[in-house]
Amino acid sequence: MDKPLLLGLSILLGCIRSESLGLAEIASHFCSWFLGPMTDLVQCRMCHLQFPGERCSRGRGVCTATEDEGCVTGRIFKKDGTLWLTFMGCLKNCANVDKIKWSVYLVTFRCCRVSDFCNENL
Repeated sequence: MDKPLLLGLSILLGCIRSESLGLAEIASHFCSWFLGPMTDLVQCRMCHLQFPGERCSRGRGVCTATEDEGCVTGRIFKKDGTLWLTFMGCLKNCANVDKIKWSVYLVTFRCCRVSDFCNENL
């Protein structure tokens, strides 16, 4: 095996190992030079269409929120306040919103970035 390739692999494994040992500050300074800037990516539950009392019927999966995105759970309510539809995924510039009017519906957004799949229980 090529010596530069082995050196690069050992540095990469060292970066991963130092983070797992709780040496994140050291790893971020040294390894960002080698790997590029480290970003905290968050995985989010994704479902494009879920009706009350049912499982996800369209767009089920996982998305990865980038630095400027967050995990979102959106709910659309009928005018009388009953839940009509729920959707989940990644959303750029995500912000919490309470019951804004959209035609004859009210829409609520809940956003998070605290942990992977944090939008499952919003």
